[in-house]
Amino acid sequence: MSFSLRGIIVNYRLGPREQYPREYILQFQGINSRREAWQLIGRRVSWTDGKKNTIVGVIVAPHGNNGLVRARFRRGLPGQALGTEVKIIG
Repeated sequence: MSFSLRGIIVNYRLGPREQYPREYILQFQGINSRREAWQLIGRRVSWTDGKKNTIVGVIVAPHGNNGLVRARFRRGLPGQALGTEVKIIG
C-alpha cells in the first residue's frame, strides 16, 4: 500500500440524532473492501484548504463493507471540505 493515497471526504459521521463534528467518512480510490480498509487504520491524513491551513487526522475504523473509512480530525473541518481531497501522510 502506497503512502501517496488520496481520498475524498464523503460526509460527516452521522448518528440518528446528532452529527459528529470531528469525524468524517473518507473514500480512497482502489480500496474496495472492508479487508483493504482495515489496512489503513492508524494512518494519518491531512486536509489543506489551498492556503497555509492544514488539519491533521487519523483513520480510526472502517465504515461499511465497501472500503470506506472513518477519520477523526484534531479540529472540525469546515463544511466546504465535503467533496474535497485528503492525503495520507504516514
